[in-house]
Amino acid sequence: MNYVFTPPAPACVPVLPAAGGGLFPVHRIYCVGRNYAEHAQEMGFTGREPPFFFLKPADSLVPVAEGETGAIDYPPLTKNLHHEIELVVAIGRGGRDIPAAQAADHIWGYAAGLDMTRRDLQNEMKKQGRPWSIGKAFDQSAPIGPLVPKARTGELTKGAITLAVNGQQKQKGDLAELIWSVNETIEQLSRAWELKPGDLVFTGTPAGVGAVVSGDVMEGVIAGLPVLRVAVR
Repeated sequence: MNYVFTPPAPACVPVLPAAGGGLFPVHRIYCVGRNYAEHAQEMGFTGREPPFFFLKPADSLVPVAEGETGAIDYPPLTKNLHHEIELVVAIGRGGRDIPAAQAADHIWGYAAGLDMTRRDLQNEMKKQGRPWSIGKAFDQSAPIGPLVPKARTGELTKGAITLAVNGQQKQKGDLAELIWSVNETIEQLSRAWELKPGDLVFTGTPAGVGAVVSGDVMEGVIAGLPVLRVAVR
Protein backbone atom coordinates (compact mmCIF):
# COMPACT_ATOMS: atom_id res chain seq x y z
CA MET A 1 0.00 0.00 0.00
CA ASN A 2 1.41 3.38 -1.04
CA TYR A 3 0.50 5.61 1.90
CA VAL A 4 1.04 9.35 1.58
CA PHE A 5 2.71 9.21 5.01
CA THR A 6 3.39 6.42 7.48
CA PRO A 7 0.15 5.72 9.35
CA PRO A 8 0.28 5.78 13.14
CA ALA A 9 0.35 2.53 15.09
CA PRO A 10 -3.12 1.32 16.09
CA ALA A 11 -4.37 2.23 19.55
CA CYS A 12 -4.11 -0.74 21.90
CA VAL A 13 -4.71 -1.56 25.56
CA PRO A 14 -2.40 -4.08 27.21
CA VAL A 15 -3.96 -7.19 28.72
CA LEU A 16 -2.98 -7.97 32.31
CA PRO A 17 0.19 -10.10 32.06
CA ALA A 18 -1.07 -12.51 34.71
CA ALA A 19 -4.15 -13.08 32.54
CA GLY A 20 -2.18 -13.94 29.41
CA GLY A 21 -0.78 -10.60 28.30
CA GLY A 22 -0.90 -9.29 24.76
CA LEU A 23 -2.48 -6.20 23.23
CA PHE A 24 -6.17 -5.49 22.67
CA PRO A 25 -6.52 -3.37 19.49
CA VAL A 26 -9.08 -0.59 19.91
CA HIS A 27 -11.69 0.27 17.28
CA ARG A 28 -13.94 2.91 18.88
CA ILE A 29 -14.56 4.33 22.35
CA TYR A 30 -18.19 4.78 23.34
CA CYS A 31 -19.14 6.56 26.58
CA VAL A 32 -22.46 6.51 28.42
CA GLY A 33 -23.60 9.77 29.99
CA ARG A 34 -25.18 10.13 33.45
CA ASN A 35 -25.55 6.42 34.21
CA TYR A 36 -25.56 6.59 38.03
CA ALA A 37 -28.57 8.21 39.71
CA GLU A 38 -26.61 10.30 42.23
CA HIS A 39 -24.25 11.56 39.53
CA ALA A 40 -27.22 12.43 37.31
CA GLN A 41 -28.64 14.41 40.22
CA GLU A 42 -25.39 16.28 40.86
CA MET A 43 -25.41 17.23 37.17
CA GLY A 44 -28.99 18.52 37.50
CA PHE A 45 -30.99 15.54 36.22
CA THR A 46 -33.17 12.87 37.81
CA GLY A 47 -34.87 9.63 36.83
CA ARG A 48 -34.07 6.84 34.39
CA GLU A 49 -33.82 8.84 31.21
CA PRO A 50 -33.05 6.97 27.98
CA PRO A 51 -29.31 6.35 27.68
CA PHE A 52 -27.26 8.69 25.54
CA PHE A 53 -23.75 8.33 24.20
CA PHE A 54 -20.70 10.27 23.10
CA LEU A 55 -17.40 9.10 21.64
CA LYS A 56 -13.74 9.65 22.29
CA PRO A 57 -10.99 9.08 19.71
CA ALA A 58 -9.07 5.86 20.16
CA ASP A 59 -5.79 7.77 20.44
CA SER A 60 -7.06 9.61 23.54
CA LEU A 61 -6.27 6.43 25.52
CA VAL A 62 -3.42 6.51 28.03
CA PRO A 63 -2.68 2.89 29.02
CA VAL A 64 -1.30 2.41 32.54
CA ALA A 65 0.35 -0.85 33.56
CA GLU A 66 -0.55 -2.63 36.79
CA GLY A 67 1.39 -1.23 39.73
CA GLU A 68 2.58 1.83 37.84
CA THR A 69 1.53 5.48 38.01
CA GLY A 70 0.56 6.85 34.63
CA ALA A 71 0.66 10.53 33.75
CA ILE A 72 -1.43 12.97 31.77
CA ASP A 73 -0.76 16.59 30.96
CA TYR A 74 -3.15 19.22 32.25
CA PRO A 75 -4.98 20.06 29.01
CA PRO A 76 -5.16 23.50 27.41
CA LEU A 77 -8.19 25.83 27.35
CA THR A 78 -9.64 24.65 30.68
CA LYS A 79 -9.55 25.76 34.30
CA ASN A 80 -11.84 22.98 35.51
CA LEU A 81 -10.54 19.49 34.68
CA HIS A 82 -12.74 16.79 36.26
CA HIS A 83 -12.12 13.14 37.11
CA GLU A 84 -14.73 10.46 36.34
CA ILE A 85 -13.88 6.85 37.28
CA GLU A 86 -15.67 4.25 35.13
CA LEU A 87 -15.89 0.53 34.42
CA VAL A 88 -14.70 -0.02 30.85
CA VAL A 89 -16.12 -2.94 28.89
CA ALA A 90 -14.13 -4.39 25.99
CA ILE A 91 -16.16 -5.88 23.13
CA GLY A 92 -14.76 -9.10 21.69
CA ARG A 93 -17.59 -10.05 19.35
CA GLY A 94 -19.53 -7.44 17.41
CA GLY A 95 -23.06 -7.29 16.13
CA ARG A 96 -26.22 -5.27 15.61
CA ASP A 97 -29.41 -5.28 17.69
CA ILE A 98 -27.86 -7.42 20.41
CA PRO A 99 -30.48 -8.42 23.02
CA ALA A 100 -29.52 -7.62 26.60
CA ALA A 101 -29.94 -11.29 27.46
CA GLN A 102 -27.13 -12.14 25.02
CA ALA A 103 -24.91 -9.09 25.55
CA ALA A 104 -22.51 -10.78 27.97
CA ASP A 105 -21.50 -13.17 25.19
CA HIS A 106 -20.05 -10.17 23.33
CA ILE A 107 -17.86 -8.97 26.25
CA TRP A 108 -14.17 -9.84 26.06
CA GLY A 109 -13.06 -8.21 29.30
CA TYR A 110 -12.99 -5.24 31.64
CA ALA A 111 -10.71 -2.44 32.82
CA ALA A 112 -10.81 0.61 35.06
CA GLY A 113 -10.84 3.87 33.13
CA LEU A 114 -11.01 7.62 33.64
CA ASP A 115 -13.27 9.82 31.52
CA MET A 116 -11.41 13.10 32.01
CA THR A 117 -13.60 16.11 31.31
CA ARG A 118 -12.95 19.78 30.64
CA ARG A 119 -16.08 20.67 32.58
CA ASP A 120 -16.06 24.40 31.92
CA LEU A 121 -15.87 23.83 28.17
CA GLN A 122 -18.52 21.12 28.29
CA ASN A 123 -20.89 23.35 30.26
CA GLU A 124 -20.38 26.27 27.87
CA MET A 125 -21.21 24.06 24.88
CA LYS A 126 -24.33 22.81 26.67
CA LYS A 127 -25.49 26.38 27.23
CA GLN A 128 -25.05 27.14 23.54
CA GLY A 129 -26.74 23.92 22.42
CA ARG A 130 -23.57 22.83 20.65
CA PRO A 131 -21.75 19.47 20.62
CA TRP A 132 -19.41 19.10 23.58
CA SER A 133 -16.62 17.01 22.06
CA ILE A 134 -14.19 19.75 23.12
CA GLY A 135 -15.05 18.93 26.73
CA LYS A 136 -14.71 15.16 26.43
CA ALA A 137 -12.67 14.07 23.40
CA PHE A 138 -9.36 15.85 23.92
CA ASP A 139 -5.84 14.38 23.95
CA GLN A 140 -5.08 12.04 26.90
CA SER A 141 -8.70 12.18 28.06
CA ALA A 142 -9.04 8.42 28.57
CA PRO A 143 -6.48 6.88 30.95
CA ILE A 144 -7.08 3.13 31.27
CA GLY A 145 -5.70 0.25 33.28
CA PRO A 146 -4.88 -3.20 31.89
CA LEU A 147 -7.72 -5.28 30.51
CA VAL A 148 -8.71 -8.43 32.35
CA PRO A 149 -10.56 -11.13 30.35
CA LYS A 150 -14.13 -11.91 31.38
CA ALA A 151 -13.05 -15.54 31.48
CA ARG A 152 -10.96 -14.57 34.51
CA THR A 153 -13.25 -12.07 36.27
CA GLY A 154 -16.65 -13.50 35.48
CA GLU A 155 -19.40 -11.07 34.52
CA LEU A 156 -19.02 -7.86 36.53
CA THR A 157 -22.47 -6.75 37.66
CA LYS A 158 -21.70 -5.55 41.20
CA GLY A 159 -18.77 -4.41 43.29
CA ALA A 160 -17.33 -1.20 44.67
CA ILE A 161 -16.09 1.55 42.37
CA THR A 162 -14.15 4.40 43.99
CA LEU A 163 -11.74 7.19 43.19
CA ALA A 164 -9.37 9.01 45.52
CA VAL A 165 -7.35 12.16 44.84
CA ASN A 166 -4.13 12.49 46.84
CA GLY A 167 -5.39 9.77 49.16
CA GLN A 168 -8.77 11.40 49.86
CA GLN A 169 -11.83 9.55 48.58
CA LYS A 170 -13.93 11.61 46.17
CA GLN A 171 -16.14 9.12 44.32
CA LYS A 172 -17.85 6.02 45.68
CA GLY A 173 -20.49 3.72 44.21
CA ASP A 174 -21.28 0.16 43.22
CA LEU A 175 -21.55 -1.35 39.76
CA ALA A 176 -24.98 -2.63 40.79
CA GLU A 177 -26.15 1.01 40.90
CA LEU A 178 -25.81 1.58 37.15
CA ILE A 179 -29.09 3.03 35.85
CA TRP A 180 -28.61 1.09 32.63
CA SER A 181 -26.74 -2.15 33.23
CA VAL A 182 -23.80 -3.11 31.06
CA ASN A 183 -25.96 -5.57 29.14
CA GLU A 184 -28.73 -3.02 28.61
CA THR A 185 -26.15 -0.48 27.48
CA ILE A 186 -24.76 -2.90 24.89
CA GLU A 187 -28.30 -3.55 23.66
CA GLN A 188 -28.95 0.17 23.22
CA LEU A 189 -25.56 0.89 21.63
CA SER A 190 -25.95 -1.92 19.11
CA ARG A 191 -29.24 -0.42 17.91
CA ALA A 192 -27.45 2.77 16.90
CA TRP A 193 -24.08 1.38 15.74
CA GLU A 194 -22.81 -1.97 14.61
CA LEU A 195 -20.47 -2.92 17.42
CA LYS A 196 -17.09 -4.29 16.38
CA PRO A 197 -14.40 -6.34 18.10
CA GLY A 198 -12.10 -3.81 19.71
CA ASP A 199 -14.81 -1.39 20.81
CA LEU A 200 -14.54 -0.03 24.36
CA VAL A 201 -17.54 1.13 26.37
CA PHE A 202 -17.07 3.54 29.27
CA THR A 203 -20.17 2.75 31.31
CA GLY A 204 -20.69 5.85 33.48
CA THR A 205 -19.38 7.36 36.70
CA PRO A 206 -20.73 7.52 40.26
CA ALA A 207 -21.31 10.75 42.18
CA GLY A 208 -18.47 12.85 43.51
CA VAL A 209 -16.84 14.09 40.31
CA GLY A 210 -14.59 17.07 40.86
CA ALA A 211 -11.60 19.08 39.75
CA VAL A 212 -7.94 18.07 39.72
CA VAL A 213 -4.88 20.23 39.16
CA SER A 214 -1.26 19.66 38.21
CA GLY A 215 0.47 17.61 40.89
CA ASP A 216 -2.63 15.64 41.89
CA VAL A 217 -2.59 11.85 41.85
CA MET A 218 -5.84 9.96 41.14
CA GLU A 219 -6.35 6.37 42.23
CA GLY A 220 -9.34 4.49 40.80
CA VAL A 221 -10.37 1.14 42.25
CA ILE A 222 -12.98 -1.26 40.85
CA ALA A 223 -13.54 -4.56 42.64
CA GLY A 224 -11.85 -7.41 40.76
CA LEU A 225 -9.65 -5.19 38.55
CA PRO A 226 -6.16 -3.70 38.83
CA VAL A 227 -5.90 -0.30 40.50
CA LEU A 228 -5.62 2.64 38.09
CA ARG A 229 -3.25 5.34 39.31
CA VAL A 230 -2.70 8.50 37.26
CA ALA A 231 -0.83 11.71 38.02
CA VAL A 232 -1.63 15.10 36.49
CA ARG A 233 1.45 16.92 35.24
